[in-house]
Amino acid sequence: MKRIVFLVFGIILAVSVVQSGAQPPATKPAAKKTPSTKSAVTDSAAAKAPAAADPALTKPPATKPENAKDAENSDELVAIRQAAEDFAAAFNNGDASTVAAHWTEDGEYISEAGAVFSGRKAIEDEYRNFFAANPGHHIGIVIDALRLLNDSAAIEDGHMTLNQGHASSAVSTRYTAVHVKVDGKWLMSTIRDTHIDVPLSSLNMADLEWLIGTWVAEDQGSRTESVCTWVVNKSFVQRTYTVTHHDQSTSSGMQLIGFNPQGGHLQSWNFSSDGGFAAGIWSPIDNGWVAEVQGTRADGQTTTATNLLNRLDDNAYAWKSIQRTVGGESLPDTDEVIYKRQTN
Repeated sequence: MKRIVFLVFGIILAVSVVQSGAQPPATKPAAKKTPSTKSAVTDSAAAKAPAAADPALTKPPATKPENAKDAENSDELVAIRQAAEDFAAAFNNGDASTVAAHWTEDGEYISEAGAVFSGRKAIEDEYRNFFAANPGHHIGIVIDALRLLNDSAAIEDGHMTLNQGHASSAVSTRYTAVHVKVDGKWLMSTIRDTHIDVPLSSLNMADLEWLIGTWVAEDQGSRTESVCTWVVNKSFVQRTYTVTHHDQSTSSGMQLIGFNPQGGHLQSWNFSSDGGFAAGIWSPIDNGWVAEVQGTRADGQTTTATNLLNRLDDNAYAWKSIQRTVGGESLPDTDEVIYKRQTN
């Protein structure tokens, strides 16, 4: 597989060097270390000027009750997580300027090969070159651990996947990032990544990690409980569901969702308790998926539908089925149904 490494929260700048032919920035990281941003990964030259201006680094914080301090820490971690989501959105929109704005002015990135990219301007230029040469690439980010080092520094460990538009070039990496708080805003100071080899199916299934858990939806007197779990070494998501109808009768079924390497897309297989079955081809859309489904009912009639799954947030998603047919006859669209998370 073509080797491509990418930046924390997404793609490393070396990708653009490999694919565009551009040379990496010649600027080396400053030798001066900043104690407030020191981590096991690296001492960031990125934060030395902005961090010194942060009041939290020049005087001790006011004493607060323990519960108030815990709440403040929680708010800080939420802000860092939101920055990760904003970064991914900017990357997926091909916005080099907004992507680079998540670094400190002198931010630094160290690739798995030891290449160093220093300075927000150099980072922005590399992203701009990459987006021009590789339109339509998307990243997925999973934060594995996030903790505050002090009031103005935090360290984050995670992994991310890059979907380059065709299955054979999907890649994954682990990363460690040091964040510093500059003028009240969390920015990335130092980043180091490490390439990991994982099954191709796992790379393409990473976008469904948020779906794992128990979900409940209620609509027109019926209640649907859906339980999603990883199976077969995280190569598939298994979804079991039970529908309790308004007359208290029940129906149930099972769905498998996995990556089809031949077609280069996600695919689902549905099996219902009455003997019906269906298969769907999934395509990504903004904040969700669209599935083109064809099946056969227990009575032998063919069915078709287009199902829309829209992720509202980590704890809710909307589902709707349109363009439905049974035996060649059109059916009305369903109402939009909201599923709410019950457990992870």
